[in-house]
Order: sequence, then structure tokens, then C-alpha cells
Amino acid sequence: MAENARPAWVDDELFPFKSRFVGIDGHTVHYVDEGSGPTLLLLHGNPTWSFLWRDTIRALRDDFRCVALDYPGFGLSTPKPGYRYLPEEHADVVTGFVDALGLTGATLVGQDWGGPIGLAAAQRRPGVFDRLVLVNAWAWPVNGDPYFEAFGRLAGGPPMRFLARQLNLVVKAFIPMGHRKRKPTASELAHYERAMDTPARRQASGVLPSRILASRAFFAEVEAGLGDLAALPTLIVWGNAQVGFRPRERERLEAAFPNHQTVAFDGVGLYVQSDVPEEFVAAVRDWSATR
Repeated sequence: MAENARPAWVDDELFPFKSRFVGIDGHTVHYVDEGSGPTLLLLHGNPTWSFLWRDTIRALRDDFRCVALDYPGFGLSTPKPGYRYLPEEHADVVTGFVDALGLTGATLVGQDWGGPIGLAAAQRRPGVFDRLVLVNAWAWPVNGDPYFEAFGRLAGGPPMRFLARQLNLVVKAFIPMGHRKRKPTASELAHYERAMDTPARRQASGVLPSRILASRAFFAEVEAGLGDLAALPTLIVWGNAQVGFRPRERERLEAAFPNHQTVAFDGVGLYVQSDVPEEFVAAVRDWSATR
């Protein structure tokens, strides 16, 4: 795939947006920028890309400017040589992206890893974001928590990283498991698998599970800066049937952002915006209308 070209396997009906590319610190970062109005910066988690937000963008672009990027190594973005796919590196790229597009008055919408990565960028660029939407996310170190210690060691250990690289296991396991209300179509799954169609491309998805524990300093920095963002109006969206985060993580987010509204969906998995897209869009639209 050329670094600034959209590959033929991207279905123009499933992903009916213009692909744009921008150079950020030696990376070629793919993004979509659709619609007009208040800006929503949509940040994905693992092992997804801006394709995850397709229904959100399609539904909201008449009223919002919807901007969604792919971290280097994910989706259609190409990393520079030597990139390690660490969350702290992704946060640097998102910060550079915010600068490159000159975003202001934006709402940060972060799902999964997009939560801490986006919050780090928001802390580094005070005043750029005036609202937050956090979707099945967290923002602090989890070292010492038996639940996350077990996940980090299992999903982030050498055997799983090997399987992620050789068999695309993270995509093949996480995407179906993260949908509880509906089953992703074969074409949808193909858009995640094709984005990571070589062992080198799969490295990005294999690294992040281990960084839940190994990037403790990064998460400590994010947690330390939460006070600077605590007053921002915040929508917390939660899938109650996910494998990943428990009610206590939601409650901790609620405590960190007292000016919050929570919308929880029973029977919904990790990828809320893809599992119940209409309900997710309605939650964002209704909350935005009151802020």
C-alpha cells in the first residue's frame, strides 16, 4: 500500500468518506474529516481504526465536523521506522495531529485506548478541548489490580504477541468478542483483518495489551493531569456486557469528572459505537444538545 493512497479493499459503501493523509513527525497518518459544525475528534482503541466510527460519522456529519484518525500501524496509517506502537507514542502523534489541523473548541471522543491517549493530548494542549466523551475507557495505572495484571500478562505475553503477529489473533478474537448485540459481517471483519494483513502490520495490535502494565509511567502522568480536565462536561458511555472494564472503572471515571452524564447499555460490548450505533449516536446527540 502506498503511504498516501487508499487501498482498493476499502469498500466505498461501508466507508463512504474521503481518505486524507498528513505527515506527523515522520509518520503518514490517515484520517477522515467530514461535515461541519462543532468538532468531534474520534479516537479508536485496539485493534480498530477510523472504520470503527463509520456509523457515527455518517449519522452526525450533518451537524458536527467529525475527524477520525488512525494511529501509526493501525488502519491506513504508516509508521516511521523504529516506531514502537506505545500508547505514549500514540499520544505524541495525536498531539501533533491536533496541532497540524489547528483544532479548537473540540470534543474529545475516546474509546478504549483512545481514552487515555486522547486525555494525554488534551492535557498537553490546554483549551483545545471543551468537552469529553469517554467510551469504555480508563485513565490511570492498573498495576497491582489482579484483574488487569492477569489480562496484561496473558494477552500481553510473548505467546500472545507471537499469535497476534502470525495469525492476526487480536483482530480475530477481539472484534467478535467486543460485539454482543450483533455479529459483525464478514465484510466488516475483513476491513479489520486487511488493515493488518502482514506480520509487520499486526505488531501494533500485539503491543498494546502488554502496555497496560508496562506503560505505568504514562498512565500515572495521565492520572496526574486529570484535575486539569475535571471541570469539562463529560459524557461517559458504557457497555455493561463488555470484557475489559468493570463497573468500578466506570465509577472511577465518574468520580474524576464530576460534571458528567453516564449512559450505560445493558448487553452491549466493548465497541459500543459499532455494537449499537443508533443508540450511541442518540446518546451523543442528546447530550450535546444540553451542553
